[in-house]
Amino acid sequence: MYNLARSLLFKLNAEVSHELSLDLLAAGHRIGVNKIFTQPIASQPVELMGLTFPNAVGLAAGLDKNADVFEAMGALGFGFVEVGTVTPKAQAGNPKPRLFRLPEHQAIINRMGFNNKGLEHMVARIAQHDYKGILGVNIGKNLTTSVEDAVNDYLACLEAVIPFADYITANISSPNTPGLRNLQFGDSLAQLIAPLVTARDYYFDQTGKRVPLAVKIAPDMTTDEIRMVADTLQEQKVDAIIATNTTLSREAVKGHPFADEAGGLSGVPVREASTEVIRVLHEHLQDSLPIIGVGGIFSGKDTVEKLAAGAKLVQLYSGFIYRGPELIRESVESASAYYRQHAAK
Repeated sequence: MYNLARSLLFKLNAEVSHELSLDLLAAGHRIGVNKIFTQPIASQPVELMGLTFPNAVGLAAGLDKNADVFEAMGALGFGFVEVGTVTPKAQAGNPKPRLFRLPEHQAIINRMGFNNKGLEHMVARIAQHDYKGILGVNIGKNLTTSVEDAVNDYLACLEAVIPFADYITANISSPNTPGLRNLQFGDSLAQLIAPLVTARDYYFDQTGKRVPLAVKIAPDMTTDEIRMVADTLQEQKVDAIIATNTTLSREAVKGHPFADEAGGLSGVPVREASTEVIRVLHEHLQDSLPIIGVGGIFSGKDTVEKLAAGAKLVQLYSGFIYRGPELIRESVESASAYYRQHAAK
């Protein structure tokens, strides 16, 4: 059924197809139609960051930027859903076209530019939800905010969503906001993360609710850079690293008509790079800081590859676009089998 729907949707402009898909998914959830096409996925809990995830497979940020359909996404069987990236002010993002499918490579290129309806809209959405699953909120900065002042945007977002989020992710690795990736290194990273950690801890002191803070990093780093980022994040006492965002590399899609389009490349072409970042992080950190793996997961085998490299949870994005709910079930079952096998050793 999903393959038929996808074949029809893929005939439309990529961004039009994306918006229509979300609208249909939300409508189907409201009237209960989605249940006809999905089967319940057995709970396979995973403990991480002080939270109990119903299963190890989540939806990555970027699909539900405005928290408009996260209840519907969760009902498909995801163990957790991450919404955003949200910025303090609503912004239109980059000029269209800015989203390109590369089916031959099972890939997507996007240069969306943090298009979203803003913090006020998202808070209104998540404040009144009755979703029982784990909800993460991915936060960023506005295009008009300088890199030097970025921390103010991240703090504004964190302080607004922390009463309603189960965890928060600082997105410092999108390639589509100029200068953003510079925040991943050296003093810039420490100076950005330290106030967020302080705000996280202050909220815990005031309310007794601890909301973990994760940081999402890029795949386009050397081994030494990955280790330096890991050291800084560990020193700052963040709760997890999400590895990775999209890549700027076009090596895997050379010759494709869209290969020269600006933006981040996701899907199968980023899988190996993402897994290598996870492997380097895990070898360096030795489980002292948990890793959530994302990038190029299109099968249960890919899920296990991420877990074997050192990830504790995984997230889907492009694979979900191409394969639909079937991939959620396959990934959950594969992750559960992997955890059972290793628990028995």
